Amino acid sequence: MLFCKNKIFDNQSVDSIALMPLVYQQNINLTTKLGVWHIAEGKDFFLQQVPLQRQITHPHKQLQHLAGRYLLKELYPDFPYELIRIADTRKPFLENEAYHFSISHCGDYAAVLVSSTQRVGVDVELVTQKVARVKHKFLSAKELEMIMLIESSTIHFLYDSMLTAAWSIKESLYKWYGDGEVDFIQHLHIDDIVLTDNTGIAHCTVFKKSPVNLLVHILFFNNNCISWVVS
Repeated sequence: MLFCKNKIFDNQSVDSIALMPLVYQQNINLTTKLGVWHIAEGKDFFLQQVPLQRQITHPHKQLQHLAGRYLLKELYPDFPYELIRIADTRKPFLENEAYHFSISHCGDYAAVLVSSTQRVGVDVELVTQKVARVKHKFLSAKELEMIMLIESSTIHFLYDSMLTAAWSIKESLYKWYGDGEVDFIQHLHIDDIVLTDNTGIAHCTVFKKSPVNLLVHILFFNNNCISWVVS
């Protein structure tokens, strides 16, 4: 596993826990925390701590939903999960904005990013060949060319990993924006990606209303890619 303790990511100290099921935790700054949970428990484990707040019939999707709510409480014990509302854009939020938060699920993993002061977006994706089939629906020709150059550079990443990372980056930007009506090619631009080992930083621009420049962090682990943005 690639988890480590007190490794530096973009000048921030990382506190990581190698024991399941909280497989990754990072204090992004003084008011923002990121956590990744490996879902190895049954539904009853989560229901002892958090309620099922939506009508979900699929058993595994129930687990994903519960794991996300449970992780909110794990990171911030006073998080008022019972006050979570769902916007028309399907974005979960708190009406009083005591916390800004973002939740993502994929397979047996749930990721949560929570801040008391800044807008956030997080996404976790399984690296798969399927994303190549839809790459032209979310990446511009310029972005595809950039990914091809990275894939063929001395820092060798598999093409599927890079495409999955690009999809995850744009998903985290979409969640950060939060207001819907976003075209992934027209409004969400990946300007550059800088990779080091299993981590990276993407320089991005959100062109919705006025342009906003954002940094999106990337982490590859256990054949997954997680990306997050805080601003």
